[in-house]
Amino acid sequence: MTTAFSEWTEMSAATGELDLEDRHALQRVAGLSTELTDVTEVEYRTLRLERVVLIGVWSDGTLTGAENSLRELSRLAETAGSVVLDGLIQRRGRVDPATYVGSGKATELAGIVAATSADTVICDGELSPSQLRRLEGVVKVKVIDRTALILDIFAQHAKSREGKAQVELAQLQYMLPRLRGWGESLSRQAGGRVAGGGGIGTRGPGETKIETDRRRIRTRISKLRGEISGFKTGREVQRGQRRRNAVPSVVIAGYTNAGKSSLLNALTGAGVLVEDALFATLDPTVRRAETPAGRPFTLTDTVGFVRHLPHQLVDAFRSTLEEAAEADLVLHVVDGSDADPQAQLAAVRGVLTEVGAGNVPELVVINKIDEADPVTLKALQLRERGAVTVSAKTGEGLGELRAAIEQALPERDRQVRVSVPYSRGDLVARAHAAGEVTRLEHGPDGTLLEARVPPELAAELERLPALGTADSELAEHLAEGLVSDPPGAIP
Repeated sequence: MTTAFSEWTEMSAATGELDLEDRHALQRVAGLSTELTDVTEVEYRTLRLERVVLIGVWSDGTLTGAENSLRELSRLAETAGSVVLDGLIQRRGRVDPATYVGSGKATELAGIVAATSADTVICDGELSPSQLRRLEGVVKVKVIDRTALILDIFAQHAKSREGKAQVELAQLQYMLPRLRGWGESLSRQAGGRVAGGGGIGTRGPGETKIETDRRRIRTRISKLRGEISGFKTGREVQRGQRRRNAVPSVVIAGYTNAGKSSLLNALTGAGVLVEDALFATLDPTVRRAETPAGRPFTLTDTVGFVRHLPHQLVDAFRSTLEEAAEADLVLHVVDGSDADPQAQLAAVRGVLTEVGAGNVPELVVINKIDEADPVTLKALQLRERGAVTVSAKTGEGLGELRAAIEQALPERDRQVRVSVPYSRGDLVARAHAAGEVTRLEHGPDGTLLEARVPPELAAELERLPALGTADSELAEHLAEGLVSDPPGAIP
């Protein structure tokens, strides 16, 4: 058994998949021991998880959709570390502005909470501060909404410096309008000689404690935004280096737990964390991959999406999600075994459009076909023409996926050397913006341009009149380094 464990450890270390083990590891502390000889004297206790009751409002759509949403909320609650005791759905035209589910249903919910000895009530929606406060007053336990639950999961799983900063920013943005005190603790005022000791000019009602806390939160938010902007600059530099090397970028996007990280591992051997849990990985991972013909490209794994993804998270992770907007291709991974995969596609496309990636070419990848219902799978293929079916677990369909990626990637940038008339300065500007200019010299009849540009711009440049004899000789001399200042060059 020891040999098998050591072999498994060596294999995991070689593939870099010890991330999950680190997260769940227990460490033995040397020098601590017990003198008990009878193990029956030891009292074993299990970790007490929060006991929660779920409540949702079915105001639109179908009952099946409302039940699927509540089941997803149950998985989110379990991922956050709780035991789900019960789940309720109320049919209403709209949520109650006071207590979310209406006064009668809130009283019934309070009875269920007391009967099950629940600690927390989780609402399947985003509640206003007044709704949270009034519902807590009825059920007499802690009440949180879907947004707070997702933010808590993100806070547990964030590992990198950038991920932690993004999650903290989202939490502070969520907390700011909901800041409140118990009793009158946050209504205390600071000011006057006794409170502040400032003397003349500082007397008066002063600043309440809640205002002080809000000011500190705003200051922290501004600092975090500055840090995240710095991370964005680093990513832009890396993207610029890839463009100069003509390496296309492919981004994996999709619903949480659709198998994005598993697909990244299957295509590149990245060895990133894989776990059957929602939002198991938050930090984007970039790996190198190749098409069947040997063309290199980068494959980026992004944060997963979910129905009603909090706006605070979209704003905080915008700099990370913008990787999709700058990509050449988006691999949209959908869970083929899910009860409603079409809802997953709609939720992800909504977020991609919000971050400016709605016009990026998309290749739908239906994952987990080994677990999918054949009827559901066939219906999804009919709705999503050109979709590729794979199983990252068994490896089925990965060859077809690589071929589809190769076909969907844009053509390589082309090297051009032309003389651009001075009347077409717009082409020179486009070459600077869309490509990489390697040489630029001003000749008597126009601008001599050497650049690597996209195929469509290259075709437009090549339609220009051919280089004259003088320009051709000058271009050859420039390429050989024989001429430093061409005739008519601007000093």
